Amino acid sequence: MDSLNALRIFSSAAEFRSFTETAQRLGISPSAVGKAVARLEARVGVRLFHRSTRSITLTQEGQQFLDGCRRIFSEIDALESGFAQSRGAPSGRLRVSLPMIGMLMMPTLSAFMRSFPEIELDMNFSDYLVDVVNDGFDVVVRTGEATDSRLVARTLGAYRLQLVGASVYFDQAGTPDEPSDLLGHACLHHRYPTSGKLQRWPLMNAGTPLDLTLPVTASSSTVEPLIALAEAGMGITCVPDFAIRRQVLDGSLSVVLDRYTEHSGVFRAVWPYSPYPSPKLRVFVDFLAKNLLPIRADRPNPSVAT
Repeated sequence: MDSLNALRIFSSAAEFRSFTETAQRLGISPSAVGKAVARLEARVGVRLFHRSTRSITLTQEGQQFLDGCRRIFSEIDALESGFAQSRGAPSGRLRVSLPMIGMLMMPTLSAFMRSFPEIELDMNFSDYLVDVVNDGFDVVVRTGEATDSRLVARTLGAYRLQLVGASVYFDQAGTPDEPSDLLGHACLHHRYPTSGKLQRWPLMNAGTPLDLTLPVTASSSTVEPLIALAEAGMGITCVPDFAIRRQVLDGSLSVVLDRYTEHSGVFRAVWPYSPYPSPKLRVFVDFLAKNLLPIRADRPNPSVAT
């Protein structure tokens, strides 16, 4: 048990990159953290951290040792979860990485929290590519493909990009009938925070992409301000259909140029492979797959891969 405790102290120090923060999280003194790491280094015969007065960083051997610790803890969690299944509801902390657009998933995430109050969601919102295993996430939700053989992926649902605006705007500026009409409209763009580039509007004509340089009335690194501006009658924006489902249903936003807009994508949940996935992970992924992007009559049911 002393050895296991030392591994947990080391893993926490590697995650927080600070003996002081590790001590605060674990309820022990910083000197106790330092001594535990020093004894562990002496036992394994390698230096695990580079230390400075301001920070600590893993050595190459330390990173290898951390990977091994995570495998050990994963097996322990799986063993404990297997016994816990027969004793009660899924519980515990679940570290989840979500895209910046994930704020629009909050109704689904709130519903999940109400359904599983014993699970603590630790949510990180970022559009940066994360290392699911080495960054210590239980599950990551992203668009695109999962190519790492250490990971398991499940499709959560499909979405489309749609062009929308408010009736008050179209009453003043007119409704575009074809893509070239957008050149005379106020266009509200999503800007990728990672690259700074504007997201291309997926305008097509008879299957051929249209290369139009659209006006830039405003841009935002997140989608929520674009929806709010469009609702306020400030212009036309291009956003995922699930993000404006309510607004389209209540009439505050209207879809335009739909027959010229061809785009589809999928959200996937990705997590480290384990022969014994924890109950909290299973119920989270199952809940998102069922509730995040419900199948519409005009949209095919995406295949589910596990």
